[in-house]
Amino acid sequence: MNEEELHRYISDSTGNESNICQIYAIKDGVTVYDDFWNGFTTEDAMNVNSVTKGVAALLAGIALDKGCIKSVDQKVMEFFPDYAVKRGEKTIYEVTIRHLLTMTAPYKGKSEPWKKVCTSEDWTLAVLDYLGGRKGITGEFKYATLGIQILIGIIERATGEKCIDFANKNLFEPLGLPKRVPHGDSSKEDQFDFFMNKNPRKYEWYTDPQGTVTAGWGLCMSARDMAVIGTLVLNEGVFNGRRIISEEYLKDMTKPHLKLGERFGNMNYGYLWYKPFDDREVYAAIGDSGNIIYVKKEDNVAVGITGTFKPRIFDRVEFIEQRILPVILS
Repeated sequence: MNEEELHRYISDSTGNESNICQIYAIKDGVTVYDDFWNGFTTEDAMNVNSVTKGVAALLAGIALDKGCIKSVDQKVMEFFPDYAVKRGEKTIYEVTIRHLLTMTAPYKGKSEPWKKVCTSEDWTLAVLDYLGGRKGITGEFKYATLGIQILIGIIERATGEKCIDFANKNLFEPLGLPKRVPHGDSSKEDQFDFFMNKNPRKYEWYTDPQGTVTAGWGLCMSARDMAVIGTLVLNEGVFNGRRIISEEYLKDMTKPHLKLGERFGNMNYGYLWYKPFDDREVYAAIGDSGNIIYVKKEDNVAVGITGTFKPRIFDRVEFIEQRILPVILS
């Protein structure tokens, strides 16, 4: 399959690939593939869903490098001395940043309180009401999109600035990527449209009423943005000769901290990044609808893919390895 055939394959798809908007690949620092579908161009952006979590992990690392955060083992409640802990709650005092990054933080209830959090005035404080519980810290993996909101609150309190400003100054702009702007509206109707609308979006980031960005979803990026961020991981934190994030943190971020079950493809989990294979240096930040940053050290390649909302598409690792890599590595 060549580039034209790959383009036609996606254009003609009625299955999992039909929602792909953009694919962008960088190898050895050079763009080797750039294509788009469904009315998008290279410059357009899309809500990349949980790929946002991977960016949040990078921002936490930058805050750690700067000394704003002392350690990933720092207790969460150290950053919220003004938060009124619920009566009888004790577990919350033992939760660390590492628990958030590895999705091993404990939460009350069986499901995430989306309505309560996403209709509140301060989403970070609303999620804190959900943190902890009677079971204590078990080390069990519990995928919690809302829980990562606490990480953004920590970054803001630790750095003394809005996370979107911190991200623009310390990640996007140093990588030569467009600044993100706050999305603004956060009504119930707007949240639904933000997920479902299949049109290109601005370089924006969803925010709560306090202007604090969402941590688990809502960052709008192009496939090019994601491939560039992938090269940062490939190059161990250096971009164009400038260190953006420490090599030490990136190694910790991509190191397998947990082995996930069948629901998550038996992949390994680092700090909000996946390591799909036990024996290969492949890493990925993965979002619903097939949005992904894919990094393969062996071939020094980074791939970004965006896709409009389409349920039951979790990752495109296999698609990249079977369809894209043969084209760009041939």
